[in-house]
Amino acid sequence: MKVQNKKIPLGEFMEEREEVLATWPTGKDVDLEDAIDYLKKLPDHKNFAKKLENAKLKGITLAQPRAGVPLVDKHIELLRYLQDEGGADLLPSTIDAYTRQNRYEEGERGIQESARAGRAMMNGFPAVNHGVARCREIVEAVNLPVQARHGTPDSRLLAEIIHAGGWTSNEGGAISYNIPYAKSVPIDRSIKFWQYCDRLVGYYEENGISINREPFGPLTGTLVPPSISNSVAIIEALLAAEQGVKSITVGYGQCGNLNQDVAAIRALESQTKYYLDKFGYDGILITTVFHQWMGGFPADEARAFGVISLGSTAAALAGATKVIVKTPHEAFGIPTKEANASGIKATKMVLNLLAEQRMLNSNALLNEIEIIKAETSCIIDKVIELGGGDLAEGTVKGFEAGVIDIPFAPSKYNAGLMMPARDNEGNIRFLMTGNLPFTKDLKDFNRMKLEERANFEYRDVDFQMTVDDVFAVGKGRLIGRKEDM
Repeated sequence: MKVQNKKIPLGEFMEEREEVLATWPTGKDVDLEDAIDYLKKLPDHKNFAKKLENAKLKGITLAQPRAGVPLVDKHIELLRYLQDEGGADLLPSTIDAYTRQNRYEEGERGIQESARAGRAMMNGFPAVNHGVARCREIVEAVNLPVQARHGTPDSRLLAEIIHAGGWTSNEGGAISYNIPYAKSVPIDRSIKFWQYCDRLVGYYEENGISINREPFGPLTGTLVPPSISNSVAIIEALLAAEQGVKSITVGYGQCGNLNQDVAAIRALESQTKYYLDKFGYDGILITTVFHQWMGGFPADEARAFGVISLGSTAAALAGATKVIVKTPHEAFGIPTKEANASGIKATKMVLNLLAEQRMLNSNALLNEIEIIKAETSCIIDKVIELGGGDLAEGTVKGFEAGVIDIPFAPSKYNAGLMMPARDNEGNIRFLMTGNLPFTKDLKDFNRMKLEERANFEYRDVDFQMTVDDVFAVGKGRLIGRKEDM
């Protein structure tokens, strides 16, 4: 499948829409003119893009949880609780696993089983099955903007329904909702699918509706070096901008070293603007999202709150526009609404205490920003080169060549040659660079930082470092120290 980073012509887009909307019965209820009229009547405080813009203008960090259950009334009850009791600033609707794989028939059965059982028998909200009218019920029942959060390689029908339903943000992208989530979806196909989603948002923008798009920053959520996730976020931002998206939230998942986390967010925002400007995309609002720790959590609730508070601190000191909140029950599975609200409260307390504070520009911070930027530029510039200037084609070739390589991803289209590990200060570095197009200086720097740790622990620089680091936070440490050191 040949892909190009070109805005989909309106006629071609409308023709594809007919096919997309015909894939499930609720698609017939999507009417663009009616949706535009509905969205124009939404108050600004329920518009995701506008609320983010206001937060960036004021320099504040908003808190957003993850949450979703299959039945509409229970989902409304959950979101209201997180809004009223938890004090969330933005609301999610986490989409169920069947919808993420476009298995709507099974989603229908899941709804019926949940209704019979009187409890959730699915791990999220099946928006496609419920359709436009029921999605609007959710927006009208709460007092905050609603976003779809999922993990869907082909989000076309989902995007149509949620936006017509008044949800003014959609998370994901061609890389971030494919490579970390799916095994056998070719990257050229997911690019095509997400170009459609972005073109839909671009159409709404052309008709005066602000809708936010958010690439998924954490990727696999396990020891992802900042330059890897930043590269993916910037590529997805550029692909979205080409289709007419005007509000883009680029994201990053907490790594754990406070200096590196702050540096990563600042480098991400700066380089996103740089590349958007370089390719002539004007008038785009760039905001940032910091994801609290995505790896293993301690089972002890008090210790879990410590992890949550560290993530909140990093988000605040970095000046992120919003933070995605974890819960003290992460080690046990899907949290209760009470645990979810507790995570929001703890996060908000830290954000409030640090509202007027930012990390100072120390030499350590500035140096880390430059390292992240240099590594990121190597990846993005090589991708553009491989595509002969076309970012979409370059992304496909970049994955084929291992120029983009995401650690621990299940996709067979990911090289899996790169391997991360922490240095002696807890920064995530490259144990193995695989085919990443780094300069010799960058490779030498990463090796040097890991050798510093190895010398401190009297161990070898090897894969065991990575293994130890994966489990460290769950055991109460950031760095997986050699046990007999």
